[in-house]
Amino acid sequence: MAATLEAWQQTGKWFSYGGHAVFSRMAGQGEALVLLHGFPSASWDWSRLWPMLTRHYQVLALDMLGFGFSDKPQSYRYSIEDQADLVQGWLEGLGLPEVHLMAHDYGTSVVQELLARDQEGALGFRISSVCLLNGGLFPEVHSPLFIQKVLKSPLGGFISRGLTKATFERSFRRLFGADNQPDGDDLLDFWHLLNYNNGRGILHELIQFMEERRCHRNRWVGALQQANQPMRLISGMADPVSGAAMVRRYRELVPSADVVSLRRVGHYPHFEKPWDVFSAYRDFRTNLLTPPEQG
Repeated sequence: MAATLEAWQQTGKWFSYGGHAVFSRMAGQGEALVLLHGFPSASWDWSRLWPMLTRHYQVLALDMLGFGFSDKPQSYRYSIEDQADLVQGWLEGLGLPEVHLMAHDYGTSVVQELLARDQEGALGFRISSVCLLNGGLFPEVHSPLFIQKVLKSPLGGFISRGLTKATFERSFRRLFGADNQPDGDDLLDFWHLLNYNNGRGILHELIQFMEERRCHRNRWVGALQQANQPMRLISGMADPVSGAAMVRRYRELVPSADVVSLRRVGHYPHFEKPWDVFSAYRDFRTNLLTPPEQG
């Protein structure tokens, strides 16, 4: 059973990164599986998938700096590279020799940077496998919502501070499949996470990751193309931001692309259809343990 937002927070722990408090959760036993969330939400996105995963793995998640229950410093230079430093330092500090990664949206860019570092021999742990959920892996086919475009614009600071609950809900609902719309309580939770620690005031800073994706496009796409690890993309095809077009591009550019497409599912497959995502992930991990047939 998925935890309430209050229970999610109460069973978490904080650690320090650059003098800032970062929220994290760990549960389960077995091989380490690290979950990285998207924008503009938090680790709580994984709450419906969490009970299924923790039966099989040691599952770790955190709210990256500027998100969820973590600190949200003003006048901070938020970047994907800095978030990758945060995740790398956290995992190395825990002394984990190897990890499996699962990431969504913003978190997929962090994984791409970590893969690039892995290929450079710059990580203190081994990445054993990667599972990606809807994210802007290829900036040329990413289609941001109108609210995301204006947040990124010079007016972004005014827009983020003046964002109303009604505007947020209207835009956020567009990301979900028609059959899997969040209910009122879900939307209240997402809104609470957004506002916690004055988070609404830094949205225009966080969203600059879209420009980073363009600047680092060759490095991050190259990391996917050169990855030696098994990878699977699980994609909600009704996602208006990074759905069907992203899948087509993934198949074009990534060798031996392993893709599971979920019809009528939007941008948050792990929240909309957690059992389908778990089944696809379990099959992926099971296949890693099955030796290839001898020809």
